[in-house]
Amino acid sequence: MQITWLGHSTFALKFDSGEVLVLDPWIENNPAYPKGYELKRVDAIAVSHAHFDHSDDVIPLAKKFSPKVVAIFETAAYFEKKGVKNTVPINKGGTVDLGFAKLTMVNALHSCSIKDGDQVLYGGEAAGYVLTLNDGRAAYFAGDTALFGDMALIGDFFHPELAFLPIGDHFTMGPDAAAYAVQLLKVKQVVPMHYGTFPALTGTPDQLKAKVQGKGVEVLTLKQGEPITW
Repeated sequence: MQITWLGHSTFALKFDSGEVLVLDPWIENNPAYPKGYELKRVDAIAVSHAHFDHSDDVIPLAKKFSPKVVAIFETAAYFEKKGVKNTVPINKGGTVDLGFAKLTMVNALHSCSIKDGDQVLYGGEAAGYVLTLNDGRAAYFAGDTALFGDMALIGDFFHPELAFLPIGDHFTMGPDAAAYAVQLLKVKQVVPMHYGTFPALTGTPDQLKAKVQGKGVEVLTLKQGEPITW
């Protein structure tokens, strides 16, 4: 699997078979989005929650590529009402088989609302995903979340090898809590996200590295628009 960070919490995952899964798409007004980067294929989108910085570009990408759009029931219903085709409503504990990978929705501790003009609408609940590849490996995408004890269950049940964790603080957990999450999840590799985009997001990958030093954990600090292979 090829992982490309597109700034903030937006990722493009390209699989060996060619399909592309986009996580939490925020492109147009994302100050951390890599300049000049263009998504040329999108087969599926997974939305952790409906805050603007995780979902603002679901509708434009859906209109351009007609991908499957996986989201919690209420958020999926909103996108469908806005004309998005191929929505896949899901809820926590459920699994969607995309063919090239499976997505299982898991818990997250965060809020979830949809800003529609001057209205703030109920968006269901925030969530995370466990991505299971066809070769059996699993990765955990936490979305926006605080530290919570059931991360240990995610680790024990799904055995993820890689975790995408928010570290910015203020709206999510910071580096200290993320380091503890690593222990609960028992992962060996971490991709930091949701940091540096706004002044309030003060957590850094270096702070996370310092907290997990000597514990056999690799912190993968990605550069926007530059893919790595996992």
